[in-house]
Amino acid sequence: MTKQELYNNILQKQSFLCVGLDTDIQKIPQHLLQEDDPVFAFNKAIIDATADYCVAYKPNLAFYESLGVKGQIALEKTVDYISNHYPGQFIIADAKRGDIGNTSTMYARAVFNHSAFDAVTVAPYMGEDSVKPFLIYPGKWVILLALTSNKGSQDFQLTADVNGERLFEKVLKKSQEWGNDEQLMYVVGATQGKSFEEIRRIVPNHFLLVPGVGAQGGSLEEVARYGLNRQCGLLVNSSRQILYTDTTERFADVAREEARKVQQEMAKYLHNL
Repeated sequence: MTKQELYNNILQKQSFLCVGLDTDIQKIPQHLLQEDDPVFAFNKAIIDATADYCVAYKPNLAFYESLGVKGQIALEKTVDYISNHYPGQFIIADAKRGDIGNTSTMYARAVFNHSAFDAVTVAPYMGEDSVKPFLIYPGKWVILLALTSNKGSQDFQLTADVNGERLFEKVLKKSQEWGNDEQLMYVVGATQGKSFEEIRRIVPNHFLLVPGVGAQGGSLEEVARYGLNRQCGLLVNSSRQILYTDTTERFADVAREEARKVQQEMAKYLHNL
């Protein structure tokens, strides 16, 4: 999917919502455990309920890998279902890969050769040769970790060198030598607030994938105020707030309503562009 195609979908739906499919078999409604594939059954219901209000889905691979072969099958079925039934959706493999070049080459093949993913999250801290193998696939995106929403982000990402340049700023600047805003996005946590202003000065035209809104306490209004650019430039992820607000047989209806609320708020911010 090209940057323009993604932006067109955002305009059409008046939404920059990404639904995180962090599907925990211990949290899904109990009645689904009777299904042959409970994880896929849950995902399918969530996808059908929310597809009108979002432009992207982000399966977190750890939740599927933790279930072994059954989890991998559920993941493949989920990605195929989105691709076949909702082809306009942007599909992100939240894998946070990052290793030496030959290993990254294998990770890239695993994500892009065998599944319909449009993008993959990558940790950039081993440098250029650990990222470049993901950038050779036409129409595919690499989403680099820049400034994340977890408490521990302060341990390394905010540390400064002797010139006062912080690590996340170095990541943003250096990585632009590897790819452009048609290939690279960045993860920036919603809890980082006004840091979006600083980030936009360095990467004014790139898309940012923003976790941390909702259950993690990030403010959508603040993210939009400081993070939006002329082509929106944001994919704001919501996982738990949409997936697990209800655990009864009405879970999909409740998820749909939660997604609708987020989309309606996003539409107001898009009108100000």
